[in-house]
Amino acid sequence: MLLDGVNHVAVVSHDVTRLGEFYARVFDAEVGPTREHGPGETMTVIRIGPRTELNVFVIDGNTEASRQTPMWHRGRLDHLGLGAASQEAFDTIRGRLVESGASDGTVNDFGPVLSIFFRDPDGLEGEVVLPKTDAR
Repeated sequence: MLLDGVNHVAVVSHDVTRLGEFYARVFDAEVGPTREHGPGETMTVIRIGPRTELNVFVIDGNTEASRQTPMWHRGRLDHLGLGAASQEAFDTIRGRLVESGASDGTVNDFGPVLSIFFRDPDGLEGEVVLPKTDAR
């Protein structure tokens, strides 16, 4: 397989402190620092496994976190981050994404990771992530 699982799930919250405390208390998760991510937007990484995170966004004026509806009516995730199994897998996936028209192939350097964004056939944004510790 080219992937080693889910790297992260991006979610919107109104109170990342409360959310982080919950995941730390219940799951022994590690809550990272909150950083500016854009105008009126912050991101906090909550590590829930050795290679899996929740990327929690707090966005001024965004009300999505308040929308609580029955199952199957909650909308879609913002995006899903998939973990590449290796540098070679990352390169293969990148080529296939470009070939399929799902990505322009731009590789982003986000400090500890490299990533490629794509759109699946349903329009859901995805991201393939490679920790720099696994990169050549």
